[in-house]
Amino acid sequence: MEDRAEVQDAIKRSIQTEKNAMDFYRLAAGHIKDQEARKAFELLSREEREHARWFYKVYKGPDIPDFDAFMEGPQAEESDWLTDLEKLLVSDFNERRALELAMDKELKLEKQLRKMAESIEDHGIKKIYELNADSTHNHYILIESEYARLMGMVHETDIDTFVRE
Repeated sequence: MEDRAEVQDAIKRSIQTEKNAMDFYRLAAGHIKDQEARKAFELLSREEREHARWFYKVYKGPDIPDFDAFMEGPQAEESDWLTDLEKLLVSDFNERRALELAMDKELKLEKQLRKMAESIEDHGIKKIYELNADSTHNHYILIESEYARLMGMVHETDIDTFVRE
């Protein structure tokens, strides 16, 4: 992807995606009863905001003049993150299903970010996509760990203990 306008458009879409993820975690946290799962979603919401800031710092477009105002603005009308959460909220919402949805979203986002990183030649912008993909992978691991805790599964840090006993 060599065209500067294309790169800037991709960055703008990435800012919006991170805002959508932030809104997803913020909204879901408000419906989660389990305190630890709610804390995890609140943390993820803050981290998604920071991811958006990484992209904002390299965005040159004039249409997002104020980062904080944009991030606190209304939710996007076209957001698969929020559409999928809204479907879950009106059907059979529970912590398990919210965590499963979050894991699915993070896996897909990581894949998209890595694909974008491969297509960008600008080293600085490429690095932002790679760092964001790595952080998104860590989000998946955090959610997976929280899912295991909630479901009463053996946590990966306890496996050695169980194997030895």
